[in-house]
Amino acid sequence: MRALPGTVHAAEFKKFFRNHPAGVAVVTADPGDGPVGLTATSIITISAEPPLLAFSLASESSATPALRRAETVLVHLLSVEDLPTAQRFATSGVDRFAEPTRWSRLETGEPLLDGVGAWLRGRVVNKMDAGGSVVVAVQPLETQVPDAGEAPLVYHNRTWHALGEESRLS
Repeated sequence: MRALPGTVHAAEFKKFFRNHPAGVAVVTADPGDGPVGLTATSIITISAEPPLLAFSLASESSATPALRRAETVLVHLLSVEDLPTAQRFATSGVDRFAEPTRWSRLETGEPLLDGVGAWLRGRVVNKMDAGGSVVVAVQPLETQVPDAGEAPLVYHNRTWHALGEESRLS
């Protein structure tokens, strides 16, 4: 698809954002016909009062139809230790919940990735088609945040990175 006159081409836009590091998360849900999930680097806070977050899904992702139907989702924030999970949930054409993925369900039914320290369960409050993506807004209902977290996993310039004490500037 060609860019409209006076706009940035898709390749240039992608190149721009390769220089913007992002935290890595896995979003999971089960709309009633089995668990789905995908790796996301688009998690953003929208509002602290009331608490709201959002993420985007590629329209062509195999998980998108089920995530569109889901009433609730789990957002798992990944640490460096979770790199294999991030890679698995970013891979197309595999059963992301098969071995070696370890998972269980919350009492409310959402698929929980075992061993991931920080997670948030939320209610989907809005969905919006945006270009080749779907933007999903979520109201947090429950969180688990460990007291001392491991180094967060970061994605930058098509590469996984660790964010740790050695990267601190001040």
